[in-house]
Amino acid sequence: MVGICLFLNFIGMKEVCRHFSTSCFLDESELLTVPDGWKEPAFSREDNPRGLLEESSFATLFPKYREAYLKDCWPLVQKALNEHHVNATLDLIEGSMTVCTTKKTFDPYIIIRARDLIKLLARSVSFEQAVRILQDDVACDIIKIGSLVRNKERFVKRRQRLIGPKGSTLKALELLTNCYIMVQGNTVSAIGPFNGLKEVRKVVLDTMKNIHPIYNIKTLMIKRELAKDSELRSQSWERFLPQFKHKNVNKRKEPKKKTVKKEYTPFPPPQPESQIDKELASGEYFLKASQKKRQKMEAVKAKQAEALSKRQEERKKAFIPPKEKPVVKPKEASTETKIDVAAIKEKVKKAKNKKLGALTAEEVKLKMEADEKKKKKK
Repeated sequence: MVGICLFLNFIGMKEVCRHFSTSCFLDESELLTVPDGWKEPAFSREDNPRGLLEESSFATLFPKYREAYLKDCWPLVQKALNEHHVNATLDLIEGSMTVCTTKKTFDPYIIIRARDLIKLLARSVSFEQAVRILQDDVACDIIKIGSLVRNKERFVKRRQRLIGPKGSTLKALELLTNCYIMVQGNTVSAIGPFNGLKEVRKVVLDTMKNIHPIYNIKTLMIKRELAKDSELRSQSWERFLPQFKHKNVNKRKEPKKKTVKKEYTPFPPPQPESQIDKELASGEYFLKASQKKRQKMEAVKAKQAEALSKRQEERKKAFIPPKEKPVVKPKEASTETKIDVAAIKEKVKKAKNKKLGALTAEEVKLKMEADEKKKKKK
């Protein structure tokens, strides 16, 4: 009996392998292609008429500063979830939000979307944006960035780099990915299509790894243009995308004093000489105690005499006069550059004869008489 079962399993495995091998070598025309703009039909009561067997619930905590906003918008949250037959409760004492299914709930995945809704509300996302998660073609991603960078100052700088000046970088990222992005504290919340969320996560993680978001934004812009061309959709885009290299390469700091390693020898180093060996070599070993004492005293006196002579030389330096600079004699005026008095007098005479801007007294009288005559004629 066991042998028959093994034989049947073997035949079944062969059929599976044969089917897999034939499916691998199908033409591209025979493969199923998804048309543009196709959407999966919505899940309705007819798909699951009996409902759910068990009740499912999720709860999440929210910070104290979100209490006032959640209290105001909670009726709208309950109204949106009641349409899908999901109950929602707000506990202000514990600071938590809870969602749970009911007997009328027919969509088994709606409780997961309700859980994401309360998570987004807890992460400072507005109700108008968070309620979009209940749609079938919309998803969300909450990226935790608090533990990616250890240094607090560096973390704040990189988070601000993701937002950009006046939120310009974040706005550009939203336009390219068709996602709503909210940066709050240690998390980044994103709502949008699945492809856009994948790109948002990549950009956020790269920014925390010290890669500027502008590089990823440039790549997304190129991809957006390439997607419009129907011929390039099935081709590799690597040749069109920019390849950015790191300019700041961290060089290893070299030590100031480099120690040169000695060549390896299998023999041990020579044994250092002991004090007795040194005395034997110099002949001090055979001297008497009085002779050794006399030699030590002479060495001490020689050192004292040398120190005394150095000290006296330093004292005498203060009495040595400094070297004076040699006196430079003033140069005599050359006879060639003498003043020509006669040429200067001629220039003065010419200047007096020239008519300057102001008229002389006689010229002024003549001009006044001419003006009076003209007035009389008129």
